[in-house]
This record gives sequence, structure tokens and C-alpha cells, in this order.
Amino acid sequence: MALRLNNPSSCRSFVAPLVSMNSSRSFSVRSQLNTSDSHKLVLEVKEKLEKDHHSLPVGKCGRDDEEMILWFLKDRKFSVNETVSKLTKAIKWRREFGVAELSEDSVRSAAKTGKSYLHDFLDVHKRPVMMVDASKHIPGESVEDEKLCVYLIEKALSRLPEGRNDILTIIDLRGFGTKNADLKFVTFLFDVFYYYYPKRLGQVLFVEAPFVFKPIWQLVKPMLKSYASLVRFCSVDEVRKEYFTEATIPATFRS
Repeated sequence: MALRLNNPSSCRSFVAPLVSMNSSRSFSVRSQLNTSDSHKLVLEVKEKLEKDHHSLPVGKCGRDDEEMILWFLKDRKFSVNETVSKLTKAIKWRREFGVAELSEDSVRSAAKTGKSYLHDFLDVHKRPVMMVDASKHIPGESVEDEKLCVYLIEKALSRLPEGRNDILTIIDLRGFGTKNADLKFVTFLFDVFYYYYPKRLGQVLFVEAPFVFKPIWQLVKPMLKSYASLVRFCSVDEVRKEYFTEATIPATFRS
């Protein structure tokens, strides 16, 4: 499979507005903060980060990135302390993982297997689509798997159209066997979205799950907590009819 990757924007992950809000009364009130009040909270977080975490990097996706700060404030229901805590961990992780250094070359060997890639078209809901062929994944086969995962998330988020803030992940389970099961990697994937890309995973489709996958799912599901609600089991036909037009169906799902 040809390598279909381009260098992602270094911090497109935090630019789009957050539209999904908790329905609780307290959050409803705070989520309606006007621009002035929101900016005051951004500055408060920014000042605390500078005072208490001065060693963190600055610039895009750094401790002074106001767009990133606002995104995490919305995710943390405008709690300054919770935002500082989660954002600090996210910035440290980005530095330690080397997100800014990820490139086509750095994930080439994992990408050329075709196990995961970004679909050329958006789905009908205008979301970028990450494709995963689970039958091509062998646990521990490539040290680049985690890097490829993060690289594709960054690239997908760089493609978000105006008004969208989340992505669709499709996991093709046709041909999946026990040799492909990797609880560690699945945990890594969902942890990355929860801790470092909050509110960015819109839905996960498990397509044509075989019987052997059921006990694995029972082990994984409790670990995902609230993210388990984003998972849908479906057929190839449902993916074709409900998520794409005839012109945009992924080649692997064409009849």
C-alpha cells in the first residue's frame, strides 16, 4: 500500500471550537462564558503555568498557547486547577513522546504495512477518517506503531473542516485472529485520546467483528470507561450506506 502521509500541522488539534457540552447545570452556566470571561480564565491558566511550570516549552502546543489552553479549559469545564493539571501532563507528554518531530520518514516502516492510514475523504458528517486493518497488526512487531498512531491523529486533526472538532476511527476486523490481539496498544490508543486529545474522538466503528473478538472486547471495554460509549459494532454494508457516499467509500469496503 502506498504511503499516504503528509506532515501534519503541529497543533491543529486544539483550534476548532468545542461544541459538545455536559448537560449538568453548573457546566451549562460556565460553558456560556462570554469571550471576555473566557480570556480571563485563559490568562489565569497561562500565568499559573508560567509560575509553577516554567520549564515547560512555549510556542505552539506550549504553556503559552492560548488556543490550546482554551480547548483544555472547555474540556475541564472551565476549572482552572483541573485545566492546569491536565494541560501540564499533555505538554510534558508531547515533549517526551516527540510529537513535534514525527514525520513521514519516522513512521515509514509501520505505515507501509497498510495497518493504519488516513482515508482520502471525509465521512458524511465531515469528519476525517482513520482506517485500521486489525488483521495486519502483530503485537510488538514494530516500535513505530505508537508513533504512527499519534502521527495519524495529528494529521487527521489538521484536516478538520470549519465547524468540526472530532474524527472517526474505523477498525476493520475482517480476518482478525488471536495473534492480532493487543490490549496494550488498544489501551494506549484510548489513553492518548482521553489525556492528550480530549473530545477529539467522535466515534469508533468495529466492522465485521468475528466471534473470537467478543472475549477480547469484554476485557477491553471496562478499561475504556466512558469512551466505550463511542464504540459501534457494524457491518461493511452499514459503513457504506451510513458513513460515506458512493464516491467516498474506502476502497477496502467497496463491493
